[in-house]
Amino acid sequence: MKVVCGFALAWIFMCGTLLSQSASDEITLYGASGKPVAYIADDDDSTIYLWSGKPVAYLKSEDVYGFNGKHLGWFVKGLIYNHDGEIVGATRSRLKVAAQVSPIKSLKELKPLKGLKELKPLKPIFSMSWSEDETLRSFLLIGSDD
Repeated sequence: MKVVCGFALAWIFMCGTLLSQSASDEITLYGASGKPVAYIADDDDSTIYLWSGKPVAYLKSEDVYGFNGKHLGWFVKGLIYNHDGEIVGATRSRLKVAAQVSPIKSLKELKPLKGLKELKPLKPIFSMSWSEDETLRSFLLIGSDD
C-alpha cells in the first residue's frame, strides 16, 4: 500500500511539474489595460493563442503572421507593434500598468494550415505609445479566417 501511495504521489508531482513548466515556458501577452489577452506557446511555430485556446497567429523571427498569411506586425523586445508602429500588446516586463491576474486557459484548439505569407511592409518607426484604435485582440483576429 505504501508503495502504491508513493508511486501515486510521485506521478502527481511529475504531472504538476510538467504542467507548470509548460505554462511557464509560455509568454503572456497583455493589452494596454494590463489584461492578459493571448500567449505565445513554446512550440516550433511560436504560435500565438487567444486565452480561449484559439490559434490566431505565429512568429517568424520578429514578424507576426496570421494563419491566413497576413503580416500583422512585429514582436520586438517584448512589444507587439502594428503596421502604424503603435504598440498593441506587451509582455509583463514591458507593461507600464499593473498586470491583471491571468484566468485559467482553455484547451488549445488545433492549429489551422498556414496560408501563403503576404509580403511584409517596410517597418515603420516604432512609437512608444499604445494604439488608440486597435486592441491586441482585434489585431490578432486579423490573422484568423473567422
